[in-house]
Amino acid sequence: MNNQVLLSILYDYYGELLTDKQKQYFKDYYFDNLSLSEISENYNISRNAIHKTLKEIEEKLLYYESKLKLHKKNNEIKKIIVNLDDDLKSKIMDLI
Repeated sequence: MNNQVLLSILYDYYGELLTDKQKQYFKDYYFDNLSLSEISENYNISRNAIHKTLKEIEEKLLYYESKLKLHKKNNEIKKIIVNLDDDLKSKIMDLI
């Protein structure tokens, strides 16, 4: 899986654990496809500071997943669900 896709998925799980500033930088870079230069201009800080913050965010997201494993567990549950009957499968999928 592409690292950018993985980080976007992990953001869905753990994004609320980030600061508001970190969330905005992440969204600008990964969801809005802004360059480091564009982000640095928007917030009037150095490009290097944006880069450093994005690296810290990536490390945090990967750390949270290594400890909590929410994404991994969700994938495992989905694999198990495939073999269930449709009614039960539908009810479980609504919960996750």
